[in-house]
Amino acid sequence: MSTLADLLAAHTALTDEGAGHLQRLVAEWQLLADLSFADLLMSVRTVGSDDEPSRVLTVAQCRPNTASTVLPRDEVGTVLDGGSPKTLDAVFDGYPAHDTVASGGVTVGRQLWPIGFDGEVIAVLTRAVDASTQSLPSPLEAAYSECADDLCQMVSDGGFPLAEDNPTGLSTPRAGDGFIRLDPDGAVVYASPNALSAFHRMGYSAELSGTLLAEVITTLLTDAFEAADAAQMLKMAVGQRPVDADVAMRMEVNARRATVLIRAVPLRPASHTTGAVVLVRDVTEVKRRDLALISKDATIREIHHRVKNNLQSVSALLRLQARRTSYPEARTALTEADRRVGSIALVHELLSGSVDEELDLDEVVDRLMPTLLDAAGGTHTQVQRSGRLGVLPAELAMPLVMVLSELIQNSVEHGMSDGSHGRITITGHRDMRRLKVAISDDGHGLPRDFDVFTSEHLGLQIVRTLVEIDLGGVLELGASEGGGTTATVTVPVR
Repeated sequence: MSTLADLLAAHTALTDEGAGHLQRLVAEWQLLADLSFADLLMSVRTVGSDDEPSRVLTVAQCRPNTASTVLPRDEVGTVLDGGSPKTLDAVFDGYPAHDTVASGGVTVGRQLWPIGFDGEVIAVLTRAVDASTQSLPSPLEAAYSECADDLCQMVSDGGFPLAEDNPTGLSTPRAGDGFIRLDPDGAVVYASPNALSAFHRMGYSAELSGTLLAEVITTLLTDAFEAADAAQMLKMAVGQRPVDADVAMRMEVNARRATVLIRAVPLRPASHTTGAVVLVRDVTEVKRRDLALISKDATIREIHHRVKNNLQSVSALLRLQARRTSYPEARTALTEADRRVGSIALVHELLSGSVDEELDLDEVVDRLMPTLLDAAGGTHTQVQRSGRLGVLPAELAMPLVMVLSELIQNSVEHGMSDGSHGRITITGHRDMRRLKVAISDDGHGLPRDFDVFTSEHLGLQIVRTLVEIDLGGVLELGASEGGGTTATVTVPVR
């Protein structure tokens, strides 16, 4: 399915600014759908040609959370049935239209509103509701509908959505989370039960209707600066202060032990202030869970840090013991153990700074290479890395780093055992299913009678165990082009 941006680019001649306005509207129109109890469609006039005449094509659709949909089919990509070309022409001239159509045995009432921007009509907004049943609206439904009509007029004027700053990335409360309608004086005309519950959590037990919401919030919030900002936001929303585009119209406030997300939406149809919609959502439990996750994440990273420190201490002891022993075989074994412990310590060091328990293998290899070459005495060896190893979760990255460490060490120790100059190439190839890493050297190559399955070399036994059992992959050893050895490791990444 093409995105809205793709459809606009393919079928219209809208400017970037006009397309951006439609995208901002789609990002905000769930509120309009919920307040309208209606399905919403956005349709644009396509660019015509000699082969294909201009059409009114639907490019976006939204269903309400407050009512059953009357348009169960996906309408995106279909031509809007406007009743008659004259009706659609009138809408694109700036005049709303109303009609009824039959859809799936249901009588659907439609309102077609022009979407204005920069003094022009650039699209049509369709509100579709079930017109087959009619009943007296409840106070909540009446308050919702009045606000929805004002917002539709603002869409026609080009005044919704407003330019709004949201530097902290706060989410948008839904109408069902808590709804308050304010009049132009900032007094509460209607407050939904969920909104009343949110204010009760904040410590306000009286009735909200008729009160000045800015004064109520000022008395509830524990932080004086936060209270002043919330009052300023509400006064701007009802037109008592000029709207400042740099001031966010949504806040997360704290009162006693409750945390509430507040968003104010000014209502200014036809440039006339009729009040504001205030959406509230009690996010106390969400914040508590977020803090618990942050604490858990910090604990995990602290554990990785302490493990890294302990492994570095073990590594230092192994190096000290290796320097003091007089037996060459023992010194070699201790040096190899030191290298393996150091590789694991490096992984834990990187995990201690990660927030998602994932590792960038390219960074790990780049940091590991100097240590491996120095430990193996391969100071004359050049190492190149090409391709992409990418990011893997810790449970895959840990054994794979050990595998790469062993294979690189083998290339230095056995492929260039005489200390000659050589080159090692690490090539990564990754797709959605698997990662393939090839480690090639231009050294002496494998002995003729070499068999990876019967080799008693400890490093290769470790590699085989990690690749086949821990990673569920495949290890292959063979000759490189032009001499030397190539070890290829293929492991699934999903």
